[in-house]
Amino acid sequence: MEFFHEPKIDWMGKKWYFITLSLILLATGMISIAIHHGLIYGIDFRGGTVVTVKFSKAPNLDEVRHQLDRENLRDATLQRIGAPDDHEVIISLNLRETSSTEALDAGKRAILTGLSNLYGKGPEGKVDFNNASPQAVGDHLLAADPLGLAAKGLDTATATYRDLAEAMVKFRNSPPQSGLISDFQQLTSVPGVTPAVVSLMQKDFYLSGFAIRNTEIVGPKVGKDLRRQALYVILAGLGAMLVYIWFRFELIYGVAAGVATFHDVLITLGFFSPLLTELILKVISALLTLVGSSMNDTIVVFDRIRENVRLNKRENYRDLVDRSINQTLSRTILTSGLTFLVVLSLFVFGGEVIHGFAFALVVGVIVGTYSSIFIASPIVVYFHRRISKTGAKAKVRTYEREAATARR
Repeated sequence: MEFFHEPKIDWMGKKWYFITLSLILLATGMISIAIHHGLIYGIDFRGGTVVTVKFSKAPNLDEVRHQLDRENLRDATLQRIGAPDDHEVIISLNLRETSSTEALDAGKRAILTGLSNLYGKGPEGKVDFNNASPQAVGDHLLAADPLGLAAKGLDTATATYRDLAEAMVKFRNSPPQSGLISDFQQLTSVPGVTPAVVSLMQKDFYLSGFAIRNTEIVGPKVGKDLRRQALYVILAGLGAMLVYIWFRFELIYGVAAGVATFHDVLITLGFFSPLLTELILKVISALLTLVGSSMNDTIVVFDRIRENVRLNKRENYRDLVDRSINQTLSRTILTSGLTFLVVLSLFVFGGEVIHGFAFALVVGVIVGTYSSIFIASPIVVYFHRRISKTGAKAKVRTYEREAATARR
């Protein structure tokens, strides 16, 4: 499919506009990173505690933050996620609040205590079913024996109540409850739950207005190791691509493609700091995807340049590069355009979980497409001109030496 029939666009004549744009974007990103004292790392890289909480109704984040302050968690970060009707919030503790394993566990307990005091601290001695584990539910059922299974033996009673507890907790965690039930009568839809079981649950348990959906705890040493490994992986990917293009084409092509791809990664990372977006492991996956995608676009252009060089050795190299880019323009628009629409859809409709991943790809596809034309290609043109001038000067010196020898 061709969008254009033999376009004659002077790409190299417009290169400085885009090179200037890249310099501005790079400078903006670096200045923002310096102001914020580095990139904003997510839980994967900085370490800490992240608790995902679902509330029965829309929570007042100011009240939650004030309650966490009372638990000495003054720098906790609160962020709403998902649809507004989901009433879900992520609570994150900074690294200095969770600088050791003991402090990490203490931070988790402090969050649970604060939320219990604010959204459902039950009667003394009762257990919050919305945050109870299958083990806790099973132990209560076994101790009370509402089904009268003691006569069948301890092993039979233990296995039966364990399975029943797991079924009840599974029902609680499945849609539409999603971690919260508002009435113990809802449990009657679980196979094996009798009125006696419901009566026991009402006696020994209560229902709070929140549920802990997920808890992530990452130590500072693990976060530091992940940051170092992420850097090594990206550099290894760039190095492998450079070596491949070196053998596939020439060294200068490999250097140009490596510089352009490194430029794409830096600009994409630079967007995360001004927008206060966290850098997480999913973003590293996106950057590696970007390395491959950007390199692929560059290789397509380089392959056409090499083919045209073989067919038109006497043509001006700059004009030949422009013609090569024009010949691959339809392909570039088709592949990059469709890729952009896909990642834009992920960014808009994909939800909070893949937001960072999709954002990196949205920026990366745009930057990677124009870098193949306005960064990688000008580098090749520049070095080809330098090599041609060096070769011409060498020929002149050789001619002068031969002429001087002939005169003697």
